[in-house]
Amino acid sequence: MMIPEHKVATGVGRRAVLRGAVLGALAAAPVVPFAQRLTGSAAVPAQAMAPAAACVDLPLVGGTEFPIGVFWPPPPYQTTVERYGEIREAGFTFLITGNYLDDQAIIKHTLAIAEQVGLKVLVSSDPDVQNLARRFTISDDRSVPMSITTADARTLFINAMNSYRGFDSFAGFSLGDEPRDDQIPSLGKAFAIAREKGPTYTPYSNLVPGSGSGYQAAVRKYVDTCHPPMLSFDRYPILSSGQDLQYFENWAIIRSEALRANIPSWVFVQSVEYNGHRFPTQADLLWNINTSLAYGCKGIQYFTYWQPDIARGEGFGRAITTLDGTHTPLYDAAKSINTGWLRPVGAELKPLISEIAVHANETPPSGTVGFTPDSYLSSTAGSPAVLGRFRPTDAAKTRWLLVVNRQAGASATTTVSMNQATVTKVSVFDPATRTYTAQADKTKIVATLAPGAAALYRLDA
Repeated sequence: MMIPEHKVATGVGRRAVLRGAVLGALAAAPVVPFAQRLTGSAAVPAQAMAPAAACVDLPLVGGTEFPIGVFWPPPPYQTTVERYGEIREAGFTFLITGNYLDDQAIIKHTLAIAEQVGLKVLVSSDPDVQNLARRFTISDDRSVPMSITTADARTLFINAMNSYRGFDSFAGFSLGDEPRDDQIPSLGKAFAIAREKGPTYTPYSNLVPGSGSGYQAAVRKYVDTCHPPMLSFDRYPILSSGQDLQYFENWAIIRSEALRANIPSWVFVQSVEYNGHRFPTQADLLWNINTSLAYGCKGIQYFTYWQPDIARGEGFGRAITTLDGTHTPLYDAAKSINTGWLRPVGAELKPLISEIAVHANETPPSGTVGFTPDSYLSSTAGSPAVLGRFRPTDAAKTRWLLVVNRQAGASATTTVSMNQATVTKVSVFDPATRTYTAQADKTKIVATLAPGAAALYRLDA
């Protein structure tokens, strides 16, 4: 997300504005300026990349289904089976509460409606959870202002969990969105309580965007303090002036820290127009999703589904639906992408581990890594592309390669040549049938891609 100059001092994010509270930025590093660089390799040592065993059975994080979520769902008066059926029909698998779904009565109604259509729900607006994770500091030192004891925090969590645990749609709680650096110690205690008292539910938090070594240190502090089951962040790179190139550096940092902690990474993609950010096309949305997949993303979230009310400020315009619930072109775009591409390809990539994320046939954007030959890939040519390669969790030598068109506004043809000493067969994935077909030529891939599109290949070795 690009933050206007008048917001830099406070670090106010768009999602914080929607929640009606200044939750701020990770204060250890400014979100802007974007001129800082991340140094380091695109690859992470294999021993640092095993998946976290504690996460494999949690809702949304575990299982074989790729999580595709929406933030800012329909408001209370539009929380109906018909509206939630539209969300499910468009290929979404879960939603995060918001848009005035902010008391236990409407949250229970939301869970009941979601259950009828097969959606999961992360509850972010329960009053007890907001008190223990956002409004107060968890501390047994009674001299700390605005604090609650650990015992009281446990009671609040248990009360909230007991209110919703009877619903199959209940996936877990959002414990804090875009937390400030000074909130991290208390948030870590909230995560610990969630793991202790609700071990079968998913505790969740989402981070602000950023760049540079200070931002990476702040992300690491959050991960090492809170031990989240996934690392989620938001950045909205579809600007009125073009693409936000620091988006890639942000992804490089998140990818590195997620792999170091052995947890999956999630991201919010842009599905709304607002100040300085234009209304995305289908190709823009596809580009935002596919570049995220190339960087190892294991969960896609859309910001926003429903258009935020203009009275909230920040110049929010059209989203997937307008304020009156009319579908914009982004509804059909999201439905096509989710059902025809993201669900099948995401299911293929979800159990795999990101091995490299590199930029080919271009000068790498700030903070990212360019292509270099290795034991699987010998050279590239043609149009700029982002290459994401993935390995299985065992010692098998099979690899998967996602070739992403670097541009959202033009078609591309990219050639990737194989290292023939290693690769014995190249197969391309068909998302319609969820099968792989062997190529006649095992020496190279020639990927002809529509704007923002990608192709997935399996490399047998």
